[in-house]
Amino acid sequence: MNAFLHHAENRGHVQAGWLDTKHSFSFGSWYDPKYMGVSVLRVINDDTIAAHHGFGTHPHENMEILTCVLDGTISHKDSMGNERQITAGEWQLMSAGTGVQHSEMNNGDTPVHMLQIWIHPDVQDAEPNYQQIQCNPHQQPNQWHLIVGPNDNAAMHIRQQAEVKTAVLKKDHLLAVEATQQVNYVHVISGAIQIEDQIVKAGDALLFAENSEIKALEDSQFIWFDLPQAKN
Repeated sequence: MNAFLHHAENRGHVQAGWLDTKHSFSFGSWYDPKYMGVSVLRVINDDTIAAHHGFGTHPHENMEILTCVLDGTISHKDSMGNERQITAGEWQLMSAGTGVQHSEMNNGDTPVHMLQIWIHPDVQDAEPNYQQIQCNPHQQPNQWHLIVGPNDNAAMHIRQQAEVKTAVLKKDHLLAVEATQQVNYVHVISGAIQIEDQIVKAGDALLFAENSEIKALEDSQFIWFDLPQAKN
């Protein structure tokens, strides 16, 4: 597999009233056949939700849905009986399984900035499940934080042979990428990093197969998706 740099400006940008969102992969009204996901990773939506607005009750099934709140607080309510607040520095994993309905509302007075990430599960029609953790990489920079994975060493368990890690890397620091699977996809939230000869800036992502090393060109935050080889 050759490295592929997914530039931020090639994401879909949809402004719909209270929602300002950037789609890394085809989603909703934005479609580009070149961007349909990577391996089992189907969605990265970079959402900014205006105050006192949000996503009303809607259904999901057979998808692992990971939410990372970067700024503000989102209110979650679902058909499993969960009614929770997810604040900046917290992560939520909702395994939709046989089906779940939920809403996500910004009940505050300032915008919420969050990432919505969808990963295809490796088991269908499982019982729905909800998990939530606090993990703010700004508090412990220059190291990986394992957010979700298939094994007990992960803070949250995902129904897929994949790991999602995050880090804040200070300028000029290095961090090794040592994969457990075959496909690496690094999405930069802020700052700029270098992987081999590729410069990856905020909103960009890099797809590559080899283990490597990340260098921070400035203080940076990013997510690493350690993914299995896609099945044909």
